[in-house]
Amino acid sequence: MEQQTIEVGLGERSYPITIGAGIFRQIGEMLKTAGIAQRYGIISDDRVAALYGDLLSATLEKSRVRAELFTFPPGEESKCLQTVEELAGRLAVAGFDRASALIALGGGVVGDITGFLASVYMRGIPFVQIPTTLLAQVDSSVGGKTGVDLPQGKNLIGTFYQPRAVYIDTDVLQTLPKDEFLGGMAEVIKYGASMDADFFHWLRQQHDAIVALDPAVIVPMIRRCCEMKAAVVEQDEQESGLRRILNFGHTIGHAVEAVSGYELNHGFAVAIGMQAVAELAVRSGRASSAVAEEIGALLHLYGLPLEIPAQYDRVSLRRFMRTDKKASGGRLVFVLPVALGTVDITDQIDETALDAVLA
Repeated sequence: MEQQTIEVGLGERSYPITIGAGIFRQIGEMLKTAGIAQRYGIISDDRVAALYGDLLSATLEKSRVRAELFTFPPGEESKCLQTVEELAGRLAVAGFDRASALIALGGGVVGDITGFLASVYMRGIPFVQIPTTLLAQVDSSVGGKTGVDLPQGKNLIGTFYQPRAVYIDTDVLQTLPKDEFLGGMAEVIKYGASMDADFFHWLRQQHDAIVALDPAVIVPMIRRCCEMKAAVVEQDEQESGLRRILNFGHTIGHAVEAVSGYELNHGFAVAIGMQAVAELAVRSGRASSAVAEEIGALLHLYGLPLEIPAQYDRVSLRRFMRTDKKASGGRLVFVLPVALGTVDITDQIDETALDAVLA
């Protein structure tokens, strides 16, 4: 299958997303042609670096692109200012300057850390994304959100900083643990449930081919997600309005993730959050029960959880929701499905209905 390219149109900050099976070995030539920098720092976690660090270094060396690898321990616990400070210090010692650029090789945590580091190192140097998880390929690698966590909540320190290019090789999904793939499917389902009913139904029809990682369906699936996200980002780059649609399932999902101590897979938390807001939409009279049932059925088909675990403390859940950066004027903002592919963004939620859903 030929590689496909779409453009995120942001004027001077526009950039291409290249998608295809087996494009990893072409990245050196693509970077050389793009001429983004004289030298690259590859930022990755230890787990991804063990799988793909040598391969990326080899393809860059073959194209005579100068690059060095910098790693940190995997996991959400590394997504903090201390990691950013340590990486920045190592870049400085190695002599990286404003003619340099960074490469994010990994999942969402790697992309968020690398993007944030690029946005502040030397007051901003370019970076590119090579996402290695489905979740990062369809969501976090596109759109320019960067950030790290605080004890008080997820992504509370960050910037909007667009990459110069995104390279998505679907072959890397072959090494992705099953739970990580299914967690990525939660973000894929998010696009269908909130923005495209036809895509939602297609995901149900193509279930077997998708879980078998058939490139004939995986490539167009990822492309469609990137197209939808790009269309939103082009209209609302810094989340002043429309971009909030991408937070479908995340207000409750992020809180569930935080209460779990970040042990719960992010995509699983988002799945729980999507089902919760679907039920909230029904309880608040904005949607029929059939909408919540269809969303729940597709999440269940892909092996995703639907309920907030009983052992999670609801008081803590509420506290994390209040610190959510999407809150407006002290009020929680919810993205509620009113029909498949259509949502309502509102801060007018009946507390009784919310309590019932959280309970």
